[in-house]
Amino acid sequence: MADASNSMNGDFMSFSYHATSQNFKTVIKISLSSTQFKVAENLKLPYLSAYLDSVGTSFRHGANFATGGSSVRPPGYSPFNLGVQISQFIQFKSRTTSLYNQLSLNRRIPLSISNLPRPAEFSQALYTIDIGQNDLGHGFQYTTENQVRASIPNIIGQLSQAIHTLYKEGARYFWIHNTGPLGCLPYTVLYDKLKPGNLDKNGCVKPQNGVAMEFNRQLKNKISQLRTQLPFAKFTYVDVYSAKYALISNAKNLGFVDPVNFCCGSFYGYHINCGKKAVVNGTVYGNPCNHPSRHISWDGIHYSETANMWIAERILNGSYSDPPVPIRDACHHQRNMS
Repeated sequence: MADASNSMNGDFMSFSYHATSQNFKTVIKISLSSTQFKVAENLKLPYLSAYLDSVGTSFRHGANFATGGSSVRPPGYSPFNLGVQISQFIQFKSRTTSLYNQLSLNRRIPLSISNLPRPAEFSQALYTIDIGQNDLGHGFQYTTENQVRASIPNIIGQLSQAIHTLYKEGARYFWIHNTGPLGCLPYTVLYDKLKPGNLDKNGCVKPQNGVAMEFNRQLKNKISQLRTQLPFAKFTYVDVYSAKYALISNAKNLGFVDPVNFCCGSFYGYHINCGKKAVVNGTVYGNPCNHPSRHISWDGIHYSETANMWIAERILNGSYSDPPVPIRDACHHQRNMS
């Protein structure tokens, strides 16, 4: 389950499967980030079709439930919160299963059935989930730091309930991302950098990152509990926070500009959104930069394509996973290590 606008900032759910192998892999994903595409490429799958793109679409290899700005809890930036996405998945599973069973009885329409997942594949799929950062970001925007911290158990609890629901629907393999360093997003830094002692050695806002780390601590503990509560499930916990922070910490050595700089949009005493322009004293601001590949941040909130690919390569190979398995083996690992 996820946020399509977050581009490796978090919030997606998808399922996908490999239809040409006896070891089916299904990924249920909610995200439109570059990482989603890297996941598909890593598993040698086509890019996943959006759930709501229903006309002439193939769901043979999975479905994408991502929406921009989604969160675990309502209200938020998007009406498509996690509960809505789970409901959409249940409806998708029910309708495609029913349609598949109907079409299976009619051998004259093989092309229609070729676009549908097989009912058994929902239990052989990999369910990838990255959500929660928008809950924290929305909280920081409209409430206090203490209130955001106090909301974490409820956010994690609702995420746990969603996973229980997926499990009841047959889901068994989960690839779950923690949330990234919210305090390192350029817009977070720009709005908070003037507060004394607010930045760490890499120029990130400490309070926001502290809350993100607390969210991740509780998420990891919850996944440990789920491993006991759902004995037939396999969970891979992916430390996206550490991967992103490693990139930000080594930006200069990796050939990137200052991580606080972003490519599209401007901040000159006021906010100019990417895609918009403003004229200040005869100068036009808001045009994208000339070298986007040298930026970690695309627009002050979302990561650039180059940054996303760097992060994806490291999280997909298992380097930041618990247990340390690559995504290709996430449906087959036999031993939980935490």
